[in-house]
Amino acid sequence: MNERGFDYDLFVIGGGSGGVRAARVAAEHGAKVALAEEYRMGGTCVIRGCIPKKLMMYASSFRDHFEDAVGYGWTVGETRFDWSRFIAAKDAEIARLEAVYRGLLAKAGVQTFSCRATIVDPHRVRLAEGAELTAKHILVAVGGRPWMPDLPGIEHAITSDDIFHLEEQPKRMLIVGGGYVACEFAGIMNGLGTQVRQFYRGDQILRGFDDDVREHVADAMRGRGVALEVRRDIASIEKTDKGLRVVADNGETVVVDAVLMATGRKPHTGGLGLEEAGVELGPGGRVPVDQWSQTVVPSIYAVGDVTARVELTPAAIREGQAFADTVFGGRPTPVDHSVVPSGIFTQPEVGTVGPGEAEARADCEVEIYRSRFRPMLNILAGRAETMLIKLVVRASDRRVLGCHIVGHGAAELIQLAATAIGMGATKDDFDRTLPVHPTAAEELVTMRSPVAQ
Repeated sequence: MNERGFDYDLFVIGGGSGGVRAARVAAEHGAKVALAEEYRMGGTCVIRGCIPKKLMMYASSFRDHFEDAVGYGWTVGETRFDWSRFIAAKDAEIARLEAVYRGLLAKAGVQTFSCRATIVDPHRVRLAEGAELTAKHILVAVGGRPWMPDLPGIEHAITSDDIFHLEEQPKRMLIVGGGYVACEFAGIMNGLGTQVRQFYRGDQILRGFDDDVREHVADAMRGRGVALEVRRDIASIEKTDKGLRVVADNGETVVVDAVLMATGRKPHTGGLGLEEAGVELGPGGRVPVDQWSQTVVPSIYAVGDVTARVELTPAAIREGQAFADTVFGGRPTPVDHSVVPSGIFTQPEVGTVGPGEAEARADCEVEIYRSRFRPMLNILAGRAETMLIKLVVRASDRRVLGCHIVGHGAAELIQLAATAIGMGATKDDFDRTLPVHPTAAEELVTMRSPVAQ
């Protein structure tokens, strides 16, 4: 017990990226810290999100490599993908990363509890095993969970959490949803040889992204063999001897081996005790916080997806770091969410930072610089797929507001573009930069004329 009568200075609920970073840094600042995680250390990103998903994306992309190699003079023999071998390799890597997370916490002196913890009051938590512990500060970092609609037969569907643990690769799969998770898995499973059909009830996939990006990715997905249908939803699922019989909202019947519901995520706050402690939850169970990640109850904070500010792993990590530096390091540190780059591992890949064209036009007059071209890699390969690079520029001062890239290496490229945009770079700054030739990235600094409006 510390000098103020609490068992801990900080108790963290949730062992994902944000919670682990906050716990470790707070401990390094001298705080007595404990952390409870009911599943596996590492959270959504490490265990059932970013990392295993990108490993799957890498696995699926080899189909392109094998096909393209022929155009470059290679003779490629028969290829075959072994789902079980890949899953075993993926599981081994996830176990290694989880051990790294646990090691970082142990090295920092954080006490960990492998069980669920709930909030009793502003300074008390209860472990699933029954023990109650006190803390001066409580940090909620429990992340989110997949959400599925209530419809007949929904128990036969799987979520993005489940797909990493399937014992066999489905030969036929229906993916429901149009966000980046749905589109990423459509590309992954298609690349691995599964026959993929995708339903999205909206007019176009990737709602919230730039319209040119949305259209470009949708066309490319269809060109790669994904049967993408917009303005389409499902009404019911029935398990039969021949597979899962899915009835669409137009009455059409589809029979598949698996139905992946990628219809969104919600904060994992149910039954956590926040409301009883005085924290009124927002829409969907979101935890409202201020710029310091503090709730209306002064001793309770929250970071990461549970706050629904920016639902990205780097944002959770930055929020966890800022919380620890603010509360325990004596350095008040708000988190700037104004420039947030992201990579979407669709096939083709997307990198984006800043507003899309429509969003920017709602605020100011803009100039649009856009280039669509066939990258060099695709020429000898005989691949018709094109790349898109787009800059959104504020007309009044030529400041670059947004950058959107679709194509090979887009996520890698956007990290560097985000640095320039975060520093306030103008289109003239881009134009003064010498291009690296021959690269796709040189288009970022060689587009001279805005597109006609």
